[in-house]
Amino acid sequence: MLSYLQAILLGVLQGVSELFPISSLGHSVMIPTLVGWQLDQGANAFLIFLVATHFATAFVLFVFFFGEWKRIILGLLQSLRDREIETPDSKLAWLLVVATIPAGVLGLLFEDRLKTQLAYANVTAFVLILNGLMLYAAERLRKMTTDTITHDDTRIAQLSWWQAIKVGLLQAIALVPGFSRTGATITGGLLVGLSHQDAARFSFLLATPIIGAAAVLKLPELLAKNQQVIVGPILVGMIAAGIAAYLTVRFLTRYFETNTLLPFAVYCLIAGALASLVLYVR
Repeated sequence: MLSYLQAILLGVLQGVSELFPISSLGHSVMIPTLVGWQLDQGANAFLIFLVATHFATAFVLFVFFFGEWKRIILGLLQSLRDREIETPDSKLAWLLVVATIPAGVLGLLFEDRLKTQLAYANVTAFVLILNGLMLYAAERLRKMTTDTITHDDTRIAQLSWWQAIKVGLLQAIALVPGFSRTGATITGGLLVGLSHQDAARFSFLLATPIIGAAAVLKLPELLAKNQQVIVGPILVGMIAAGIAAYLTVRFLTRYFETNTLLPFAVYCLIAGALASLVLYVR
């Protein structure tokens, strides 16, 4: 049974950690355990809460990038009508489709199994350390790429289909609790030559359909189980997640104009190590 305070805190946690490259699922598993909350994280009601807060985050991302999504959707429709890709918006639309396929397919096949087998606080704490190492490696390898970079959707649209698939494959690693979807896709963007700003932008555009679609597909399945649904805490959690997601994406789009993944890498390494130590001592 979630209290309203727990719903607010978990909603804020989801909205922030989903977009920061620090793993929302990992934190949602670890923190309740670390603070001693007696929550059945496998219960239907709790899963509905998590899915609902994910949907709120996806909705905020769509609204925040509404101008971009309007152009992308029109570009997609134009390419379908003309049966060719003529504009950067059309190319970007199909790049998003191509990059979404790997995580979408693997998610349908393995997501539930991975979460069942690996969604334990001690496991996610260790994987969070691996997430930090991934972010650090991305920055080290990023220095090998070209510095002649522009900062707009036209630059992203210059990616090849194979580069988009690479980003999509890295996004799929976030199916393992403790790895960050944002961190993985920004890492992928950096490795194929995007700037931090463009990699983050591509990451947020990629996150919108896959998080939103997963929530839309999962909610009816969970609601159909006819278990008790606590509407109040769910709505409060969604509002908290939405507000937190808006403030977070607004901050990060500016942050990555001049900054890197290194602070997040350090955080994941320290937080994962400390959480592992506390859980081991217990």
